[in-house]
Amino acid sequence: MKTIGLIGGMSWESSLEYYRVMNEAVKTRLGGLHSARILMNSVDFAPLRELMCAGDWAAVGNALADAARTLEYAGADLMVIGTNTMHKVAPEVGAAVSVPLIHIADATAKAARAGGFSRVGLLGTVFTMEDDFYVGRLKEHGFEVLVPEAGDRKLVDRVIFDEMCRGLFLDPSRAEFVRIIDSLAARGAEAVILGCTEIGLLVRPGDTRVPTLDTCRIHAEKAVEAALG
Repeated sequence: MKTIGLIGGMSWESSLEYYRVMNEAVKTRLGGLHSARILMNSVDFAPLRELMCAGDWAAVGNALADAARTLEYAGADLMVIGTNTMHKVAPEVGAAVSVPLIHIADATAKAARAGGFSRVGLLGTVFTMEDDFYVGRLKEHGFEVLVPEAGDRKLVDRVIFDEMCRGLFLDPSRAEFVRIIDSLAARGAEAVILGCTEIGLLVRPGDTRVPTLDTCRIHAEKAVEAALG
């Protein structure tokens, strides 16, 4: 079993979920008392959030590249950035290490293709929904991508940073997310990507009839697949 290097803490709520899903996946695959070999570098999210808001993505990239180098030095055989938004600096992180970086959008695209979907909705931070690093990557895989209207994009972003990243998973916000998911489906989305690793903690499969793709679970399971070979 290879050792997974997880860059976490963004937020630690979803990092905890990564750890759980990875270990469950190893237990399913290997049985018995087997558990995942994981090294996690949990960064302090607050200063990174300030850099994001200031548009200083070069500094964000440098910080996460340093985190990745630390994990490789400690023995990680492959790398995972445990957040969708920070894949904006995935090229810088990948270039900083010699081990493979598993891109969350690639893993999600593979899962969406396996589900038979070609037109997907996308929820996430404003960076994930509006910048090309994520939407463009999905389009390269052949997907048509729909995002919420401007007002709903702001709502989703606010709930992510003001609530979910602070450990708050509130019923009114869940209802709003379900409404937005339903609106994307009404526009033609065959499935909706939960493109923030905390959203799967708020919106569960039984909350909506629209198929959803939980990027945290997909990414964690893909890392285990790579670790077990």
